[in-house]
Amino acid sequence: MALSGGNNLPDELLVIWGAGPVTPSSTTPDYISLKDVDAVEVVIIGLNGTTVTGSAVTLLQATAVAGTSEKALAFSNYYATADAGATDTLVKTTASSNTFTTTTTNSKAFVYRIPVDPKTLDSANGFDCLRAGVANAANTTITVAYLIRPKYAGPANNHPTVITD
Repeated sequence: MALSGGNNLPDELLVIWGAGPVTPSSTTPDYISLKDVDAVEVVIIGLNGTTVTGSAVTLLQATAVAGTSEKALAFSNYYATADAGATDTLVKTTASSNTFTTTTTNSKAFVYRIPVDPKTLDSANGFDCLRAGVANAANTTITVAYLIRPKYAGPANNHPTVITD
């Protein structure tokens, strides 16, 4: 897909694997470095079985991709499609206390998107890495990915790495 500037989508947008597909229990999605990132969106895709408990979703920041000095990252909104099998409409939703729980409706596929401005990280104290947190869940399979727009667009094979510091 060519964009308006003539570049292809892979030249403009990176898709980075974070975790999954997995039933969250002791799962810790990977950190990514936002040093050379203009914008990022956390994408959580899942599928519920039956007798679902849902998974609490949070955002965390750190000073290195190893999770050094990990602490919470505030966010107020996310976009939800609680029944992705029936609709692709995203609903802007307010997060409560910097968290939300994935849908607990049995047998539903879902998509959540959390836009993150890298400038909201505590850069004054060296925080430049981000990860999603997904808490324990029953009978839910979740995949976490990060959509990233690098500061410097160019050929897809020439983007700065975000999985290392």
